Amino acid sequence: MNPSILREILKVTDRPGILSMAGGLPSPESFPVEAMRAACERVLRDTPREALQYAASEGFAPLREWVAAHLAGQGMAVGADQVLITTGSQQGLDLVAKVLVDPGAPVAVETPTYLGALQAFAPMEPVFASVASDADGPLPEAVSALTHDAPGTRFLYVLPNFQNPSGRLMPEARREALVAAAKQAGVPLVEDNPYGDLWFDEAPPRPLAARWPEGTIYLGSFSKVLAPGLRLGYVVAPRALYPKLLQAKQAADLHTPGFNQRVVHEVIRDGFLDTHVPQIRAMYRRQRDALCEALREYLPAGSEWQPPSGGMFCWIRLPAGCDAVALLPQAVEQGIAFVPGAAFYARQPDARTVRLSFVTLTPDEIRTAVATLGVLLRRHLTEDAPTPTP
Repeated sequence: MNPSILREILKVTDRPGILSMAGGLPSPESFPVEAMRAACERVLRDTPREALQYAASEGFAPLREWVAAHLAGQGMAVGADQVLITTGSQQGLDLVAKVLVDPGAPVAVETPTYLGALQAFAPMEPVFASVASDADGPLPEAVSALTHDAPGTRFLYVLPNFQNPSGRLMPEARREALVAAAKQAGVPLVEDNPYGDLWFDEAPPRPLAARWPEGTIYLGSFSKVLAPGLRLGYVVAPRALYPKLLQAKQAADLHTPGFNQRVVHEVIRDGFLDTHVPQIRAMYRRQRDALCEALREYLPAGSEWQPPSGGMFCWIRLPAGCDAVALLPQAVEQGIAFVPGAAFYARQPDARTVRLSFVTLTPDEIRTAVATLGVLLRRHLTEDAPTPTP
């Protein structure tokens, strides 16, 4: 186990006065404070003893039923008995690793991939197989190749919707091809979907789990649409696997806080998210637009990036000769922060990559931060340029 590079960066960059685009934090402006306050009052009025007592390890039954119904709207045929409420979807990753990974077993991940997943899997001592990926996600032929490149691969971990860190969205054709390749190779899928509701223009295609339910573990979260401080997520597992995940959950923490579960269910049970989430989308879309405008204006030639169509992140490849890790201290000195992309690679990191989170700054702050980054990059490129030969 090693320290989180991202968490170490945040210790430095979250000090007052820093325009931070480093942390993958939802905007506090999106938190439904009044709805939460009212729900807390109702829970403590109507079911105080039940809410403050130990609870079932599987989770609060009405909340599990809500999750199953919500996923049915996305094309997934899920029973409440397949839903395990977790202490954030990060715990779901930990439970999956404990149940499925042995020391030396191959685990396949995208290139790049979510740093928190690498941290969750690493204590089980897997051998990571970094699957070649493009702007649409993992390449199906690379998944097929796992049968001989990494025989016995326990699963492929994948984020199809507005991936952390790259922000990419897997299109319909790639999803079909990826599932077909995984089936053929006998490689189960772990589908993580914390950002799927945060689309800006068009909802994502059906989940991978809707195409291969018996071969896919699906993870969801309430952190990005309600509040991350509640630490509430869920795992949807094939029925044959569910009991083992439940046993791992019982060993970890007995159950996710029952009070939090009841409060969240009280908030969402009558359709609150149908009006709340579109407000988040509209706010994040404005911030995305401000970021893209600033990137076009201030980044030097040779920078590569694509406008994200949802989520919270933009992935940038800096011009040749740039090292994002080396640039970060200079950026902090100038009052801005980002995350070097090298931390998101299981193998062969790309030193030129940067992840920017755009949802916690105002459009004006985004413009200021990107302008400062552009100045730093131009200075860096000028200083490192070879001296002309007389």
